[in-house]
Amino acid sequence: MRDVSSRVRLSVSTPADLVFSVAVASTNTVESESLTVTLDGVPLDPSAVVELTDAHGTRLHRVAAPAGVLQVEYAATVGGSTPLDAEPMDQVEYLRPSRYADSDRLANVAYSHLGHLMGWDLVEGARTWVLDNVVYAPGSTDPVDGALETYLSREGVCRDSSHLIVAFLRARGIPARLVSAYAPGLQPMDFHAVAEVLVDGAWFVVDGTGLAPRPALVRIATGRDAADTAFLTIVSGRADLLEVSVSATSRDGLPADDGRQRVRIG
Repeated sequence: MRDVSSRVRLSVSTPADLVFSVAVASTNTVESESLTVTLDGVPLDPSAVVELTDAHGTRLHRVAAPAGVLQVEYAATVGGSTPLDAEPMDQVEYLRPSRYADSDRLANVAYSHLGHLMGWDLVEGARTWVLDNVVYAPGSTDPVDGALETYLSREGVCRDSSHLIVAFLRARGIPARLVSAYAPGLQPMDFHAVAEVLVDGAWFVVDGTGLAPRPALVRIATGRDAADTAFLTIVSGRADLLEVSVSATSRDGLPADDGRQRVRIG
């Protein structure tokens, strides 16, 4: 059993169309759950909040926000989960370059570092290369940076490490994608991003930071890269981020994880 929560506060200066990805995916068994949206401390009209679910079970909340201080609070208790099945289109969609996982620009680099490896050895090679060569450095990258920028700078946060793993593997013919998650045991606590790779007909999770045990992860969103999985997307209008706080704990303790085994998450 895992308890997860988050709070996002924004200063909305002009009416904004906002999309939040903070609720756990529908692949999880939810024992209890709450989502509250307030503007200047007053509950927002329920008609201004619409929940949408995609084919991977990602649950988005689209909010029509007037000007003011908007706060979104989410909390859930999660039991088990069901891993996502591999779909035929996965072999196409998650081999293509994308906005932040620009595998076409890193193809030669991927072959240079990993060209002799195949299958799960290739996945493990990409993971260990990123662990050995990319320094975890909060604040070192911009939200618009992709895998190529991470490769050149050799520093970043979880999204950057994951984008680089995804790009390397796509360039070598292994479908890969990004997953955002609540991560019990993560320090510093935040929303976490990991890679998910398709090998031998199943999706397995790979962490380019090694900062949280993978079996405890709770899936939030699944997509090509951070463009599909960010906790906040400002579609239109103007909103400035004031605060983000995240909590994730496991009632059963943290599982052991050395990063090498094949692990699936729901």
